[in-house]
Amino acid sequence: MSSKRIVVLGGTGFVGRHLISRLCAEGHQLTVLSRNLDAHLVRFLPPGSQRLSCDVYDGAALARAFTGADVVINLVGILNESGNSGQGFRRAHSELTYLVTSACREAGVKRLLHMSALNAGRGQSHYLHTRGEAETVIKASHLDWTIFQPSVIFGPDDGLLTRFRELLRLTPVLPLARAECKFAPVYIKDVVEAFVRALDNPATVRQVYELYGPEVISLKKLVRRIAQVMGWKRLVLPLPDALGWMQAMLAEWIPGKPFSRDNFRSLATDSVGGIDGLHRLGITPTPLSSRIERLLGSADSRQKRLDRYRRQLQ
Repeated sequence: MSSKRIVVLGGTGFVGRHLISRLCAEGHQLTVLSRNLDAHLVRFLPPGSQRLSCDVYDGAALARAFTGADVVINLVGILNESGNSGQGFRRAHSELTYLVTSACREAGVKRLLHMSALNAGRGQSHYLHTRGEAETVIKASHLDWTIFQPSVIFGPDDGLLTRFRELLRLTPVLPLARAECKFAPVYIKDVVEAFVRALDNPATVRQVYELYGPEVISLKKLVRRIAQVMGWKRLVLPLPDALGWMQAMLAEWIPGKPFSRDNFRSLATDSVGGIDGLHRLGITPTPLSSRIERLLGSADSRQKRLDRYRRQLQ
């Protein structure tokens, strides 16, 4: 694979940190754009990556940042917005994507890799609706684009296993909205591998890849499995939709907004794929069950490490 000059938007997020690390290891020249180069986030970026402060909603600034690049990767996405109007999602997804595609044309960059979401354009949530709008913008751009649609992504310090572990840590009873919603969780390293394989492969141009794992699990069973792995006795209480909606409304007032009405709407649609994008890229998907104990640091695995340590001291 030849070395490329790559500009990344959204590089300080969960997927971005893993992807940038891999691309730097492959010898590519990385420039990571951010409106706020917070020291806490910048420290996650590997040596060899360039940090550039840029207002990504300024089209002229984007075009200047893209000039000389071979590839642009857009990983920007939000799971919640301020309020419930959809404007925050529209700005982060569809409006920014329009600016990115326009800046690519102005800077002469043909190749664009774009992170979307499984079920983009479907359902009633602002999140999925604006993800679909962004894909429409890209497909009309005449760029050499590739779109990735992942299900929920799991991995070290993710927003899935880690979040529910911390919630379960705090309470013996966890009321759960949309408990029967199904997911096919995809491993972060498989998502990164998909981006890397598409980077230099002309067969991936103007293709959409659904990225999902080999195991389908309901939200209820996932949360109960997390409790089991941690060795905790917890009651996971599925809520009827009326109470789930109320839970979402109340959670919007909690700092950090752990759950929202739009999340509730998104969970009405199962995050399960239909055409296996990992298989199309020659990637064997990693089952959640093969990583969950290691990622959570289960009570059993912690005890085994403690036992080994004790034996070493004897």
